[in-house]
Amino acid sequence: MSIIIAVDIGGTQIRAAAYRRGNLEPVQVQRSPTQGAGAPFERMCTLIQAIWPENMTVEKIVVALPGPVNPESGVVFSAPNISGWENFAIGPELEKRFGVRAKIGNDANLAALGEWRFGAGQGHHHVLYFTISTGIGGGVICDDRLLLGSRGLATEVGHISVMPDGRLCGCGQRGHLETFCSGPAIARYAGEQVASGVASSMGSIGKITARDVSEAANNGDALAIEALAQAGTLFGQALATFLHLFNPSIVIIGGGVSFSGKFLFDPIRESLAKHLMDPSYLKDLVITNAALGDEAGLMGALALGLLPDN
Repeated sequence: MSIIIAVDIGGTQIRAAAYRRGNLEPVQVQRSPTQGAGAPFERMCTLIQAIWPENMTVEKIVVALPGPVNPESGVVFSAPNISGWENFAIGPELEKRFGVRAKIGNDANLAALGEWRFGAGQGHHHVLYFTISTGIGGGVICDDRLLLGSRGLATEVGHISVMPDGRLCGCGQRGHLETFCSGPAIARYAGEQVASGVASSMGSIGKITARDVSEAANNGDALAIEALAQAGTLFGQALATFLHLFNPSIVIIGGGVSFSGKFLFDPIRESLAKHLMDPSYLKDLVITNAALGDEAGLMGALALGLLPDN
């Protein structure tokens, strides 16, 4: 029985899991902090070694990584908050260390692949996936294939411009979707309004978070509802552009902000309908929450591992 080892590198922890082909329950799972003593690559290798099976063959190792990567060469161009991983050939280094095929992918792209193969996107051939959290990422499945582009840099969905002269984005450009609709952006807007004197139940909170905004909206707070509606409206505007480009049959939205429910999704749907060139784009379109939650990275890595190598 062959084994696929999936690794998900997050902002706070690295997780590694060993899966048998045909079984979605991992044989073993190990975790380690992303930050800590020693090099992150060595900590990852230690995790992989810890779950390496004694009596089964490891077929390949697949790693879901934050930041831009080249899946063909196995190089990560940069990884947020991980020093030393600039133009780092992580795939070749893993192959050298363990003697098996190693593949890498951007974590949001692989989450899209995981949702298509194992989650909310099952049965669909054209899928748009977004994660709205600290940032905004995503991926596109077109004709049952993950779109990657010439160097693996395609579908950076959070970095399309919705307001050219808008706020500065973490990437260094202005007015990107992420600067208005990510969790920190929503929290920042609410905080600015409270500081300017707008009445809100969030006024007693020191540093407002996106979770605070979501909870306040559920309790009827007008400012919180407005903050989520503003984000949803801009997101719907951007989503119309993606529908024009890719004509999906399902839009899957994950990440912590997606748990805001109707306060986010209703404005998205209303704005989307206003910005589409033709209502036929909405025919039979499903807009839904992601299904895999925190397992999206590992399941996406597994999904990539199950695809035949080129």
